[in-house]
Amino acid sequence: MSLTFEELDYRPTPIGALSLRRRREMKLGVDVFEIKLGEEFLMSSLFTASEIALARLGLADLSGSDLDVVVGGLGLGYTAKAVLDHDTVGSLLVVDALEAIIDWHKSGLLPLGSTLTGDPRCRFRLGDFFALASSQDGFDPEQPGRTHDAILVDIDHTPDFLLDPKNAGFYTPDGLTSLTRHLKPGGVFGLWSNDRPDNTFAERLATVFSDARAEEVTFHNPIQDREATQTVYLARC
Repeated sequence: MSLTFEELDYRPTPIGALSLRRRREMKLGVDVFEIKLGEEFLMSSLFTASEIALARLGLADLSGSDLDVVVGGLGLGYTAKAVLDHDTVGSLLVVDALEAIIDWHKSGLLPLGSTLTGDPRCRFRLGDFFALASSQDGFDPEQPGRTHDAILVDIDHTPDFLLDPKNAGFYTPDGLTSLTRHLKPGGVFGLWSNDRPDNTFAERLATVFSDARAEEVTFHNPIQDREATQTVYLARC
């Protein structure tokens, strides 16, 4: 392996081969961690602004303390870490269907792993977020039927560009309505998207939730030396 590139792990999964890579970005003088699914880049430690914004925006309108939060999609851990940065959060359950990603955090292969595993408020659950969202029991195996103050999701690329076609039902009115069963009154649903706002999906959210909006998150892409815009959808019961 080159000193500027290392594949840290590689595992087959039901939806394709998953690999964790670390490389040196010489232009910026930083180490970059990347997760790929087949030939697709799922996430990079170079681009985390919108993942962090998902937590910041999702929790901004919630008052009180001891908030109970679910994050769907562990990834490199930036959304989960940003949730735990809020002193008002009492518990965080992170759901991910890919065992390898949970293992990479627990073993310390990923930079935020020790922070997440060392925080007593944080637990990981290996499971299909979308199946759990449509179930009666919900996300917490220790407390079936438990409801949450916020459910924040970063799994698919966009509501219509999916990692797995089976996820499509979640983004329908029926799927979103099922999700509301797992939110407390006034609870917040937040969704990350790689694209600019999709008005059709925002309107769909508004048919299910009492309040819904799309927030653009713009940041500088240092590789392409241009601005990039992604979206956080927010909806409230």
